[in-house]
Amino acid sequence: MAVKTKTTPQGLEYRPSIEDQPPRSVAPSKFARILTLVVLGFVLLYFLLPIVWLIIASSKTNSDLVSSFGFWFADVNWGFNWDALMGWTSNLFPRWVFNSVFYSTTAAAAGTLISVACGYSMAKFVFPGRRALLITIMAGLLMPIALLTVPLYVLFLQMGLSNTIWSIIIPSMVSPFGVFLGNVYADSSVPTELLEAARIDGAGEARIFFTMVLRLLAPAMVTIFLFIFVATWNNFLLPLMMISDDALKPVTLGLYGMMSYFAPDKGAVMLGALLGVIPLILLFLGLQRFWQSGLAAGAVKG
Repeated sequence: MAVKTKTTPQGLEYRPSIEDQPPRSVAPSKFARILTLVVLGFVLLYFLLPIVWLIIASSKTNSDLVSSFGFWFADVNWGFNWDALMGWTSNLFPRWVFNSVFYSTTAAAAGTLISVACGYSMAKFVFPGRRALLITIMAGLLMPIALLTVPLYVLFLQMGLSNTIWSIIIPSMVSPFGVFLGNVYADSSVPTELLEAARIDGAGEARIFFTMVLRLLAPAMVTIFLFIFVATWNNFLLPLMMISDDALKPVTLGLYGMMSYFAPDKGAVMLGALLGVIPLILLFLGLQRFWQSGLAAGAVKG
């Protein structure tokens, strides 16, 4: 019996699985598209409105913050708030921003290298206790960082490293999530045959890791770098416990110190918060392309 075929409006022939039934479009329905746009619109407003409010609030004085509409400018006082910010911080605010950038960049760079090295070794090397080690690291994902802050402070105090840059950088370098993500990417993105071929050609393990493995794990490294950078930048309790010298404070701890005064200049604090978040925005915009490509690559690997 001859197979009956039909033709789509675009001129393509197909064989229907059910007789006398028109082809069903794979495109989403109009209702689904509208609903998706509405949901995405609410999500966009949810993330953008706080930034818009922060920009507007940073231009107001204390009286303007309570007397004017929150999402509209009153008298623009950015210059006044900047002078107040520098006065309140004794001209240390730029130093605080630099400290945050330095702590976050250093911890993220070192932590990324450590994470992918650990993840790669657990994924591609067989040694006793490997599974138990991975389970222990995954259990570390469930432990709040605040729970470790006091023991870390006691440890660094006994070693004489409290109130130093190392008391911020060294704890921030450790990332159980980074090790887990590096392990997953190394297991799926680094072919074992490629490693064996390199060893047959006489390449050492260090050369294989730094010249081949790091290139293959670049998407995971970007993701791990961003997570550690943001976590270090936003960390408040650890600097609060470790740092007492004003010159070593990150911007989060410095702005908290401003708010602890009686009747602080809230407009100046808002301006400091706005200027303090700009490096994060620039970092995400600069690495967005690599991060998205990494997520897409990880989604299709088997």
